[in-house]
Amino acid sequence: MCKKFVLFWLFLALIFGVLYAQNRTQDAFDELEFGELNLYFFNAINGEPIVNATVTLDGIGQFLTDKYGRISFEPLEDNYMQEVSFRSSGFINSVFDIEIRVGTIFFNRYSISPVMDINYFRVVLDWGKSPRDLDAHFEKKGQYHISYRNTKVLADGRGQLDRDETNGYGPETITVTHVKQDAQYEYFVHDYTNRNNRNSTNLSKSKATVKVYGNNQLLKVYQVPEKQKGSRWSVFRIENGEIVGINQVE
Repeated sequence: MCKKFVLFWLFLALIFGVLYAQNRTQDAFDELEFGELNLYFFNAINGEPIVNATVTLDGIGQFLTDKYGRISFEPLEDNYMQEVSFRSSGFINSVFDIEIRVGTIFFNRYSISPVMDINYFRVVLDWGKSPRDLDAHFEKKGQYHISYRNTKVLADGRGQLDRDETNGYGPETITVTHVKQDAQYEYFVHDYTNRNNRNSTNLSKSKATVKVYGNNQLLKVYQVPEKQKGSRWSVFRIENGEIVGINQVE
């Protein structure tokens, strides 16, 4: 009986996987045949699609996300930066730019932070299909280091790795309850998949995006530099309470 039950759920998982793949294939077909581009929005804590969110594209229009957390739209021209405004109950209002290259979106998956305590600080990592395993690291110099190796820290308030992703895309999210003005912090991303290849360019090709949230607002957005070798992306540090961008792959 147990064996039949397990086989039944494996069958359902296979069917849903096929349907999802078909949906993604249809999205690609739409972009090629109908000139439509797609954006996806996910919950930064659990990775689930955000449904019925209001997304405004400057100069194009206003849209509601569907059950996949998706909107579809027609681009204005070939190469440009498009401002996106995201609003949904229970999530932090977020405004950021996306890049349109030759009629396609350079990156189209964005994880949005739920509303949190005003003192909390949250960093969200999204990337493409590969590498499969990128790891987020948040280090308080001389005190703690949050990552997949140490997912929770209790010595300095509370900090934790909310979500670890090992199969591509993300999100991988870290939240800390308090950032001290007189302490130094650093956030970086490690390409665990290609950790033994210092000449790998896969991290640089990952389309990785980091969003920094604090004071219940989106503070910074960083895009991984392209055409760089290395398995570590140093994204930013915090000094005297200020976020200082580094944005280097090494």
